[in-house]
Amino acid sequence: MRYRPIWAAFLIVMLGVAAVCAAAPASRAAEPSFPALTGRVVDDAGLLTPEDKAALTAELKALEEKSSDQLVVVTLPSLQGYPIETYGYQLGRHWGIGTKKLDNGVLLIVAPNERKVRIEVGYGLEPILTDALTRIIIENAILPRFRAGDYPGGIKDGVRDIVLSLTGNAEEVAERAKARRTDSGDGVDWITIVVWAMILLWVIYGLSGGGGGGKSRRGGPVIFPGGFGGGSRGGGGGGFSGGGGSFGGGGSSGSW
Repeated sequence: MRYRPIWAAFLIVMLGVAAVCAAAPASRAAEPSFPALTGRVVDDAGLLTPEDKAALTAELKALEEKSSDQLVVVTLPSLQGYPIETYGYQLGRHWGIGTKKLDNGVLLIVAPNERKVRIEVGYGLEPILTDALTRIIIENAILPRFRAGDYPGGIKDGVRDIVLSLTGNAEEVAERAKARRTDSGDGVDWITIVVWAMILLWVIYGLSGGGGGGKSRRGGPVIFPGGFGGGSRGGGGGGFSGGGGSFGGGGSSGSW
């Protein structure tokens, strides 16, 4: 009789374990599904023409060949009920965008049905492509186009400003944002002031060689002589894959 409480406690524990095990498959089934990484531009929402995709692919390929940074554009028909922030960093990890050593991947994510956009930044690029700078890009380059129904234009302008920021030309992005706000009659542009502060930090960060460590950023900006050009590696999106980069939620989101 004295063993009855022990057996009762054991039975309760075992029932609890069984309940957890039964719930695990359901939990895994609720995880988001991700599209296949078919290239540098994954247009599952069908927003881009073949010509748009080819031009963007060439631009993104040139960026990687010059700097090793991987930037991928992805359009999604659905976020499957997840916040774009949650879906974004999980997608970046699932694909492994960027190199494992540098974590230098970026995703430009567009979900037109939910009217959401996000720039997801890998760990290694967070000191360069800051939250403030990605917000500037979204608000001044992407959202105005999207609100006008011009998805290809918004994506192209967003890619342009991301590339400029990654290659040490963030001041051009800030100047364009400042001009836009001036034209609209806004007052003090505090966001642009923050961006200029980030540019200063970028210069200091570059001169210091990226702050040390195994996943440091290579020092100095990358220069594109004469604009973007083709390289000797691959063609189109064929054979493209991530390099094992990781993400932790850096970046910014917007809606329209």
